[in-house]
Amino acid sequence: MQGLIIINAYPNGEKFYRQAERIGAELQSLGVKTDIYRNGEVSAKLRSTGDVSALLPKKYDFAVYLDKDKYLGKMLERTGLRLFNSASAVETCDDKLCTYLALQNANVSIAESIPAPLCYTPNAKADETFLTTVADQLGFPLVMKTSYGSFGAGVQLVTGMPELIETEQNNLYCPHFYQRYIAEASGRDIRVIVIGGKAVAAMERVAQAGEFRSNIELGGRGRAIALSPKISSVAERAAQALALDYCGVDVLLSKDGALICEVNSNAFFEGLESATGVNVAKKYAEYVVERVKREKKS
Repeated sequence: MQGLIIINAYPNGEKFYRQAERIGAELQSLGVKTDIYRNGEVSAKLRSTGDVSALLPKKYDFAVYLDKDKYLGKMLERTGLRLFNSASAVETCDDKLCTYLALQNANVSIAESIPAPLCYTPNAKADETFLTTVADQLGFPLVMKTSYGSFGAGVQLVTGMPELIETEQNNLYCPHFYQRYIAEASGRDIRVIVIGGKAVAAMERVAQAGEFRSNIELGGRGRAIALSPKISSVAERAAQALALDYCGVDVLLSKDGALICEVNSNAFFEGLESATGVNVAKKYAEYVVERVKREKKS
């Protein structure tokens, strides 16, 4: 069996390489010859006849797709290459509001969210009528999130109307939305890794002092926790709703129960492995190999 791992063309740090290398090493240990390439080192071409050809160095049985480029993913799939995760699942997860729509459609609980109108007009001013509705519906403080972004980027706590107007103006040309602030979960969440529809490990993340975002990249600390049936269930339902082979699900514990904060189709597992001792890369590699074998037989 021959495997391919694809990472972003412009990796933002060594952790991108480490993630790919960890998965690659576990695949190799299972007898799978594995190559790692950046997007751009592999490519695909739309032909004038309407079909697609892959510009790959060899024939692969599958690709672990550690990128968010929906275009290359969709083109590779049209050549018959099996991706983990699928291009459509990656595309949905890359847009946080599309993620919430898919989760809500599957009756998975999320925080109340209101999308901001998209703006294409130069020099436009923030619509204060819309913002008054947001404030009335969600109250202060509230959370603004850009639809795209990782590691806590594009997530902001808004405490009053003047700040809300300024925030809207600053993000007018960027897809974004507003969300109810879950005060009882501030600075704390649970990251669950789900592989093949099963929750395999979890850690509680706690933000550093003065920060409401719990991301490890922003100074948050992680500690292992036991997977309760309730947390496992909500994380697994989220992964199923989004058709993900692998993901990290961020869960908030609110007074009304567990809510999904975000779902990351390419969640980094280095911090969770360190906190829990669970070999996530091995579990993912084993799942991929078993799934490819099963699909080839069907």
